[in-house]
Amino acid sequence: MGGAAGAALMYVNDGGGPVRQRSMAARRKVAADRRLGKGTQTMTEAIPVFTTPSPRVRRVPVDRPWAWLAAGWHDLRAAGTVSLAYGGAVVAASAILLLGLLAAGHFALALPLAAGFLLVAPVLAAGLYETSRRVAAGQPPTLRAAAGAFRANASQIGLMGLVLLLIHLAWVRIAILLFTLFVGDSGGDWNRLVGDVLLSSRGLPLLVVGSAIGGVLAVVTFVFSAVSIPMLLDRDVNVFTAIATSVAAVRANPWTMALWAAIIAACTAFGLATLTLGLAVVLPILGHASWHAYRDLVE
Repeated sequence: MGGAAGAALMYVNDGGGPVRQRSMAARRKVAADRRLGKGTQTMTEAIPVFTTPSPRVRRVPVDRPWAWLAAGWHDLRAAGTVSLAYGGAVVAASAILLLGLLAAGHFALALPLAAGFLLVAPVLAAGLYETSRRVAAGQPPTLRAAAGAFRANASQIGLMGLVLLLIHLAWVRIAILLFTLFVGDSGGDWNRLVGDVLLSSRGLPLLVVGSAIGGVLAVVTFVFSAVSIPMLLDRDVNVFTAIATSVAAVRANPWTMALWAAIIAACTAFGLATLTLGLAVVLPILGHASWHAYRDLVE
C-alpha cells in the first residue's frame, strides 16, 4: 500500500498470532501505555459521572403557554382555599416589607425591591408547585403541605433560592447606584421622588438604563428558574442539574419560552399596579401554570 494511507498503517505479529493491521494512532497509544507501565492491558471498568440518568427536554408548540395558564386556572379552582391563602400570605409579607420601607422614608429602596419581585417569585411559589403536584396525583392539597414544600429537597431548593436572592440583591444595589448617579438624593420625599423619576429630564436616562439592566437580570433569572425549582421539588437532583435542564428547555423552545416570559411579566405588572392586591390571584395562577410548564417540558 502506498502514499499517506500506507504510511499510517503497519503489519505486526504479536508473538505467533495472525498478522494484523494496526493504525499509526493505535501504535502510539500502545507505546504511551507501555511508558505509563500499563503494558497492553485493557481497562474494562468504567465509573459513571452521574448516578442518575440525565434528564431530557421536549420541544412544545409556541402557543403552549396558554394551555399552561388554563391548567393553572384549573388547579386554582381545584385548590382555591389553599392557593389563595398561600398567595395572600406571600403578598401580605411583601406589602408589610414595602410599607415598612416607605414609612421609614426609604423610597429609593422600596421601588427596586418591588420591581425585583419577579426575581425571587419562582422560589416563593414552591408551595404552589407542591399543591399542583398533589392535585395531579389525586392527593388532598393542604396549606401545611404547601408551606412544607421546601422540605422535599431542602438543601438544593435553598441553594437555588440563594442564587435568586443574590441576583435580586445585585439588582437592588445597581438600582440604588443608578438612582444616585442620575437623580441624586430625593430627601425622603415621595412626591419629589416620583417627580424626579417620571416627570424630569433626569429620570428618562434612569428609566432607560435601569430597564435595560433589570431586563437582562430578569432574563437570566427566567432562564435559570423556568423549570428548575419545580424539578428540585419533584426529583432528587442537585441545583446544577436543575439549572442546566432549565437552560436546555429554554434553548429548545426559545419562542415558546419568550411568550411564557412575556405572560409572566404582564401578569406580574398587573398585580403590582393594583398595589400588590392582584398578586394574591396572579401568583397562584402563575405558580400552578409553572408546574404544568415543567411537566410539559421535562421528561
